[in-house]
Amino acid sequence: MVSTSKSGSGYVEKGQDYQRDQNYITDRITADGSSGWPVEADRYRLVIARACPWANRAAIVRRLLGLEQVISMGICGPTHDERSWTFDLDPDGRDPVLGYERLQQAFFARDPEYPRGITVPAMVDVPTGAVVTNDFKQMTLDFSTEWWEFHRDGAPDLYPEHLRAEMDEVIERIFTEVNNGVYRCGFAGSQRAYDKAYERLWTAMDWLEERLTTRRFLMGDTITEADVRLFTTLARFDAVYHGHFKCNRNKLTEMPALWGYARDLFQTPGFGDTTDFPQIKEHYYVVHADINPTQIIPMGPDTSVWLTAHHREELGGRPFGDGTPPGPPIDGEVVPAEHGPGGIGHR
Repeated sequence: MVSTSKSGSGYVEKGQDYQRDQNYITDRITADGSSGWPVEADRYRLVIARACPWANRAAIVRRLLGLEQVISMGICGPTHDERSWTFDLDPDGRDPVLGYERLQQAFFARDPEYPRGITVPAMVDVPTGAVVTNDFKQMTLDFSTEWWEFHRDGAPDLYPEHLRAEMDEVIERIFTEVNNGVYRCGFAGSQRAYDKAYERLWTAMDWLEERLTTRRFLMGDTITEADVRLFTTLARFDAVYHGHFKCNRNKLTEMPALWGYARDLFQTPGFGDTTDFPQIKEHYYVVHADINPTQIIPMGPDTSVWLTAHHREELGGRPFGDGTPPGPPIDGEVVPAEHGPGGIGHR
């Protein structure tokens, strides 16, 4: 997610369909070091914002695989201005490892003339303070396939080889039609663009509802990368996308399979414990001032419902297969209880 305009808003272009800028720094951190960026413990820092669904994915995968011990994590606040995300949650407003006030500084350390938006998640090389990559799609796949030496005992295989061909198709449809589909609705610049985006989104949501009626997870009996990618959109759906982005045919809570599936994941270690509802709402309702000019953050919805019984275990399967769930979040990375289910409506 990116800051783009002088107001920290400016996402809607009048009369236009929404087009996501997908030009990222595509360097990769690889096990053999052939990329120039070798996998190495304690060398890189993952910078996220809990508000951002793309960054939330990276935090989840890092936690599921047990990479907290070798990849540190910096957390930006939920809002940004035209320049960049900021480390306003940290003491003195500086990241304690990088020493930066703004993520922009890491991009400028890589390229002093960096011309594009400053996005999270970003992997930063700590010795140089420079961004290595902000390619969120490849980043989490590489956590699975390149960082295997540092996976915890019992870590799940989130990108199993025998499922990759089908999973890549599922992931691509989820991205284009759902992950990005909600933004296509919210940032539509005309009625025609919105109507078209709305139909595309709900065609995909109905496909997912049908798919998840008979299988516990997207690819079968265990959690994969595909589930991580869908979850972060579902976690924001009723709180933000339903109203703020006008994705209002149904609430998530009105779709039996998807709602049960979302709660199943939320109640699985690594998912709900990385989700910060007040920060999510603050980001969307404050930063998108062209959609919400008053920048008032709504109190609802009631998030305590995320802890209600889902009964998805009746479909069989085990979230981690033959593996085990991760332990509790490490110190400094715990989402405050009041920011979780049933907590405060806004900060």
